Amino acid sequence: MKIKLLLCVILASCTFGFAKEKAEVRDITGCLSRGDSAKEFLLTGNDGSTWEVRSSKVALAEHVGHTVTATGVVSNATAHNMKEDAKDAAKDSGMKKSDTEHGHMKITDVKMVSESCK
Repeated sequence: MKIKLLLCVILASCTFGFAKEKAEVRDITGCLSRGDSAKEFLLTGNDGSTWEVRSSKVALAEHVGHTVTATGVVSNATAHNMKEDAKDAAKDSGMKKSDTEHGHMKITDVKMVSESCK
């Protein structure tokens, strides 16, 4: 009985370890557009990912319509990373559904790549 419990604890810690491998702070390059509210924006990554972004440090409105590289902190990083891991596992097993990311970030820095989006 104790061995089964020990194995469960080891497996659980391994599972949570995978989710922590991905950084909470990320750089996403893509097109910035207006979001649903005045303080929210949508960053569509070059890889097809979409991010609802906000910032209290960076004037994002100045970069709407630009291709930017945004650095930010992923909201609910642990849950987000576990979702990504599940999508990767499904893809590895042959599922055909889209594996593009969608998440929320607080932007801490923006660098303009281009004055327009592709």
